[in-house]
Amino acid sequence: MTRPPAAPVGPEDHANHPASGAAAGERAGAVPPRRRWLYGAAAAVVAAGGAGWAALAWRQGQTSAAAVPAGLWQQSFPTPEGGVLDLQALRGQPLVLNFWATWCPPCVAELPLLSSFSRENAANGWQVLGIAVDQAAAVRTFLDRVPVAFPVALAPQGGIALSRSLGNLAGGLPFTVVFGADGQVRHRKMGQITPQNLQDWMALR
Repeated sequence: MTRPPAAPVGPEDHANHPASGAAAGERAGAVPPRRRWLYGAAAAVVAAGGAGWAALAWRQGQTSAAAVPAGLWQQSFPTPEGGVLDLQALRGQPLVLNFWATWCPPCVAELPLLSSFSRENAANGWQVLGIAVDQAAAVRTFLDRVPVAFPVALAPQGGIALSRSLGNLAGGLPFTVVFGADGQVRHRKMGQITPQNLQDWMALR
């Protein structure tokens, strides 16, 4: 079970979350060879482009254009329904990108808030994408019981590496990144989001 999020530290709401729960979630279950290759390749591309800058950003507390790893917007992810979601299709409008898992209590607790935000602000151009660091079967079962109003993609093998490249050096969940309409990072949040967080992010488009 993921520990409750620690108190925010610094201007980007980072907390020192343990990565053990996330790592266990990524190891759970079998992944078909083709998807295993997809996850691994995506993680390698993003990690190579962003890991070095992420460490610098952690020290300096910055969210500049350099925060976006090389190749991020060219990535594609499988969906729980068996389709493919291209990140490029989401570029051009502000985006709340949320890393979560079904085995993470604070992740599950914040999903209804994110779902409401998506429904209420879609007309204003805001998008929400959940990247599940979890197995497809577990995510499908969960979403059958608790549907959400935003798309969900799967990254059980490379999800934590991707989040690290975006500044989640602790490797914990939940982790949220806010992108502006120009595709650049506006804010990061480690730990469970609050209504006030979403209200504040509305000004970051």
